[in-house]
Amino acid sequence: MTCQPRAMRDVFLEQVRKAMGGDQRLFFVSADFGSPVLDKIRADFPSRFVNVGIAEQNLINISAGLALEGYIVFAYAIAPFITMRCYEQARVSLALLSEVRPLNVNLIGVGAGYSYVVSGPTHQCYEDITLMRALPNFQLLSPADHITAENLFNHCTENQGPKYLRFDAQVLPVIYDQEVPDMEIGFYVHKKGDRICLIATGYLLHTALEVAERLSGGGEEVGVIDLFNLTNYSADQLEAALKSYTGLVSLEEGFRGRGGLDSMLFEFIARRRLQATLLNLGVEPAYRFELGPRAELHEQVGIGVQSILNSLRGFRESLPM
Repeated sequence: MTCQPRAMRDVFLEQVRKAMGGDQRLFFVSADFGSPVLDKIRADFPSRFVNVGIAEQNLINISAGLALEGYIVFAYAIAPFITMRCYEQARVSLALLSEVRPLNVNLIGVGAGYSYVVSGPTHQCYEDITLMRALPNFQLLSPADHITAENLFNHCTENQGPKYLRFDAQVLPVIYDQEVPDMEIGFYVHKKGDRICLIATGYLLHTALEVAERLSGGGEEVGVIDLFNLTNYSADQLEAALKSYTGLVSLEEGFRGRGGLDSMLFEFIARRRLQATLLNLGVEPAYRFELGPRAELHEQVGIGVQSILNSLRGFRESLPM
């Protein structure tokens, strides 16, 4: 039976709430309201729930202090605010401090990419992959459906260090209804192809699978990989999955050429000496104020299904046979 799609935030927070009943080490800090599950956590565990208000810098510092006292901390806010508004605090109180002291702080950012489509560029988040990748000791986790998001909970509690969970605000179709990916490997191979492999993260995995399906209908098979852990994936296994391809394509709902998924893959290809050419596809680096359906906005910035198909046409012709 195929499970019904749910919001990443809700399923993950429910996991936190269930675990808080049996694990006194768990503490929740929030800079936002608006979720019924948050209300339940606050009602059930008032001594281990703090709402700091619209004060993300304070959110990070309080979380770091609690972690130093031995708590496993979950901190929650809208994605652009929990990354950009408090970036120095994340750098000093989490990334830097975790170099010398054990701590476990998990930043839950809701609203990755264009998922707040009606709120415009202030609430949309195209920079978070770049920013959080730049911080040593941080794990960057970017699930594509609620099943992956739900299964990240144990990974967060069992692994030390600061982490950033990049959640979509919309209810997305279920991808992993048959098999749950291995959280410790950090990626999942959905399809194997002939010459080209699409490597996507977050929402763009849905787009990659649709692109692959369309190409398959025309007789062309491309690989599809979901890279949901952008920092702590198994490098050896990823190399093995990619080494047969002559063309790789990165797909991200973030600015192209600004240090995100594409930067990670350019470095990976160089260090592993893979004989493959990378085409990096992402949001055209500019702020736009148009509102509309997500698919329509994606076509405007170069990451819609048709835009990707058009880009692949020229890329395919440039590859060696």
